[in-house]
Amino acid sequence: MSLSLVSARATSSLLPGAVSSAPCSHGFSQVSSIGFLSLQHSHISFRESSGLLGFQLPSLKISRELETPLVRQICRAALAPEVEAAVSKQSWRSKEPKDTTVMIVGATGYIGKFVVREMVNRGYNVIAVAREKSGIGGKVDAEQTIRDFPGSTVVFADVSDTDSITSALQSPNINVDVVISCLASRTGGKKDSWKIDYQATRNSLDAGVARGASHFVLLSAICVQKPLLEFQKAKLKFEDELVNYGNGLTYSIVRPTAFFKSLGGQVQSVQGGGPYVMFGDGKLCACKPISEADLASFISDCVSDVEKVNQMLPIGGPGKALTPLEQGEMLFKIVGKEPKFIKVPIGIMDFVIGVLDNLSKVFPNLEDAAEFGKIGRYYAAESMLVLDPVTQKYDADATPGYGSDTLEAFFDRCVREGMAGQELGDQAVFKS
Repeated sequence: MSLSLVSARATSSLLPGAVSSAPCSHGFSQVSSIGFLSLQHSHISFRESSGLLGFQLPSLKISRELETPLVRQICRAALAPEVEAAVSKQSWRSKEPKDTTVMIVGATGYIGKFVVREMVNRGYNVIAVAREKSGIGGKVDAEQTIRDFPGSTVVFADVSDTDSITSALQSPNINVDVVISCLASRTGGKKDSWKIDYQATRNSLDAGVARGASHFVLLSAICVQKPLLEFQKAKLKFEDELVNYGNGLTYSIVRPTAFFKSLGGQVQSVQGGGPYVMFGDGKLCACKPISEADLASFISDCVSDVEKVNQMLPIGGPGKALTPLEQGEMLFKIVGKEPKFIKVPIGIMDFVIGVLDNLSKVFPNLEDAAEFGKIGRYYAAESMLVLDPVTQKYDADATPGYGSDTLEAFFDRCVREGMAGQELGDQAVFKS
């Protein structure tokens, strides 16, 4: 017996797809099941092939090619009893926030520090895990980190070292209910990506579970939908292990679009009379940017909202999707200057990447330089929006919006108050 999920577009053609034995998201394996499910113009029909009704649970997973909002909704309904059963066993969900311990790794990062503060404000017992030297260039010492997180317990550890994070949590008083990971490679280099986006995150999962954690909230990225870069592959490997972890562990995987700070690298340059630099015609890509505060709020919702349990959660900010051209026009309007653009042909990046790729075969130390070029090329051409798995086109309407902070208000504040706290550090492409 076999079940194929088939998605029909405007035509009557059917696209077969794999169904597997892990929760709805991505990947491939096998499962026994029952017939054919056809999705046509938002109408659902089920054709039985074996005389049996129902899905084989406890879990169901659709192939990446068929991961659409409608199919995800169907899977969510099919898996509701499984999720309900898992949640019912998590005793912390019936407790007050003050009696619920949430461990946050990546606590000193751009998003992590806002998540710590948001969770403290919501009344949770927060353990913030940080390095003794944190921040860009390791400029923030332990004492400053403790001062930055009033109301939380700060634990110092190197999460890329299994022994370090395990030892830091050995205190008999440290029991964990939930882990939130805001870890991310600072550079996107190959080794750093696997060290942080995969291994350090996996270490945090294992250490948290060892101390009793039964729910894991992962800050991932929407761009893993189209994994061409090393850090995306590292994130996906961990996502897959998290989804298939078992042992009663539930998860929420948050895939945000662009952050405000990643779009603010040219504010000071434009303010000083410089041009706005963009690739192609400025319309190659678009995003629905989200503020750090709004994203922190959404991530925090994942702790208490059972509707977000065992879900992939793409999320953007409020309003329409914006292209680089629209972002530049917005910025010039705010600074009160006539728009002045430099349009860089995307082919230049392809040439540079090709040269670096070839050189890295002879000089391995150039491998990361080639990867950085690929990262720049990716963000210059790929939208940070939900990718339709059938059409392979980005869909702004399918990208959920959340919060109230707008990019326009962010630009306005940066023009008036400066870019303090929005430094890109190693991630900068355009530097003022």
